[in-house]
Amino acid sequence: IYQINDWFLAEVAASHPEDPEMVDRMSLIQEEPFRGVRMAHLAVVGSSKVNGVAELHSQLLRDRVLKDFSAYEPHKFTNVTNGITPRRFMRVANPGLSELITEAVGDGWLTDLDKLRGLEPLADDPSFRERFAQIEQANKINLAQALVERDGIILEPDTKYDVMVKRLHEYKRQILKLLHVVTLYQRIKSNPDVPTVPRTIIFGAKAAPGYVMAKQTIELILAVAKTIDSDPDVSERLRIAFPANYNVILNQVIVPAAELSEQISMAGKEASGTGNMKFALNGALTIGTLDGANVEIRDLVGPENFFLFGLTEEEVTDVQARGYTPRDYYERDTDLRRAIDALSGGALLGEAQEAGAAVINHLMNSDPFLVFADYRAYLEEQAVVDANYLDQADWNRKAILNVARTGYFSSDRSIQDYLDRIWHAEKG
Repeated sequence: IYQINDWFLAEVAASHPEDPEMVDRMSLIQEEPFRGVRMAHLAVVGSSKVNGVAELHSQLLRDRVLKDFSAYEPHKFTNVTNGITPRRFMRVANPGLSELITEAVGDGWLTDLDKLRGLEPLADDPSFRERFAQIEQANKINLAQALVERDGIILEPDTKYDVMVKRLHEYKRQILKLLHVVTLYQRIKSNPDVPTVPRTIIFGAKAAPGYVMAKQTIELILAVAKTIDSDPDVSERLRIAFPANYNVILNQVIVPAAELSEQISMAGKEASGTGNMKFALNGALTIGTLDGANVEIRDLVGPENFFLFGLTEEEVTDVQARGYTPRDYYERDTDLRRAIDALSGGALLGEAQEAGAAVINHLMNSDPFLVFADYRAYLEEQAVVDANYLDQADWNRKAILNVARTGYFSSDRSIQDYLDRIWHAEKG
């Protein structure tokens, strides 16, 4: 490694004599805070191509993470947005929708997902929309039955299935979803006669064994779920389901039943995501930030068929650079303050007081992933979601267009990109 570094830095120094600090920045060896190998730098030097797994991810690699390297060897840097296999995550997971698609566009779409474009005209066909809705409802009932048998969890299929399943990490912001739930709970309690769109919020996640904040967040979600479930004023209109031991087998039952896909990570943190692709391809509408492959999903399905909120990656960087004080948002926003105070006061938490105190203290004094900064925009966009859901014809039209326009996210296309532009190999 030292020999590679000597050879590489000699080339850098010779080609950029006007920038002697570039040698230090691009060295394969770091000196501070401890001496070690910069593995990403070594990987770039040893590679013919460098790519992210979504357009935004690749852009961040070029413009920020590996800026000197992309300037030095721009020809190395490209993008390959990843994908999912429709054989498993559509045909196996969602046979009802798969059969409807085959009837509509013919055979062959499972190995040529661009053929889903043939569904676009049918989004305006009332009879096709009705059949699509019937399949969605059957999938919701199937999930409800599966969770009763698996976990003893009771779901009401005649509510909106609002789904957030993914690895539990602070940047993915499950806590932002929980704050939304708490606000909905408080609104129902304060104004029980005001009509609301009934929701079932389905969480699914695992966390690393030593990730204390993630485990405390899980404890917090379960405590709030228990409180809501035991409140007859609320439980028929709002419910949290958080089945244990989330895995891909459960994912295959959840994805076809989802109506709203929660992709709410702080912009700039998600490399790509594949759950967002699975949901869109199975007809869920997305509420999300401009992060990871959300950017490409929104471009493909159309901004009018995607529920966008929150700071952009550039705005996140600006807020952090200016100095972010989460307590300022707490003081200014009445709904946020009420939600945090309810969690801090312990009325919602039962035996999870210690976990709640830790999570709230972290948010109030640090909030590294700008939950408070995006809370208001998220709340307002969720109101747009509810209003749209009341118009089921339009909701289903948008859902069908999501299916029709997201064939790009096939793993077949992703692998072909690697074959053509990176590996320079023919199909076997």
